Amino acid sequence: MKKCALVTGGSRGIGRAICQKLALELNYHLLINYQSNEEAALETQALIASLGGTSEILKFDVADKSQVDEVLKNWESQHPDAIVEVLVNNAGIARDGLFMWMESRDWHDVIDTSMHGFYHVTQFFIQKMLRNRYGRIINMVSVSGAKGTAGQVNYSAAKAGIIGATKALSQEIAKRNITVNAVAPGFINSDMTAALDQKELVKQIPANRFGNPEEVADLVSFLASKKAAYITGEVIHINGGIHS
Repeated sequence: MKKCALVTGGSRGIGRAICQKLALELNYHLLINYQSNEEAALETQALIASLGGTSEILKFDVADKSQVDEVLKNWESQHPDAIVEVLVNNAGIARDGLFMWMESRDWHDVIDTSMHGFYHVTQFFIQKMLRNRYGRIINMVSVSGAKGTAGQVNYSAAKAGIIGATKALSQEIAKRNITVNAVAPGFINSDMTAALDQKELVKQIPANRFGNPEEVADLVSFLASKKAAYITGEVIHINGGIHS
């Protein structure tokens, strides 16, 4: 039986680093989800192959339940001997701006991708994990979801919602050897933070630097491993010491 891990939003940044770690350290066949940037997804696939791992790419918008179901059902039909043991809900977007001027679309797009995306993809796999009596669900959240960030009311709300869902779901399924945890990065070098003023922001960070995607991926890889079997319902912060 082929054991697989699915990473949503896995084509770039933190998602790409997670894909590589799960393939190489835990020997999973990686399912790299992307929405629009096929070139980046293929680059991630090539990186994994160059390091001796295996993977494939799956295009769907996590916010669209019909797309999620169609693509994943089709994948399952083509791989009857495969099972997804690890799910990393990493897909997310930011539409920053002060709440008083926030457009409805900016609110809904962020909520739909994080919250509804979590529901659509996790719901698809949850009964299969329960039958298999094994699973690792890791939700990527943010320091913004823990303490709130001005100019990110929508993003903070979305990530806070996932934190609540993580804690609740972990209690429902722990008896079946399925863990559910959240990883909350602070400022990490990625496309999402590329436009930020690092010189100014590092003043808030006791470690005096931004983190790297590989450091976040190391934590996710541990939580996805059998070593983390007794850790569930937790929100683990990786932010260089920012108070959260």
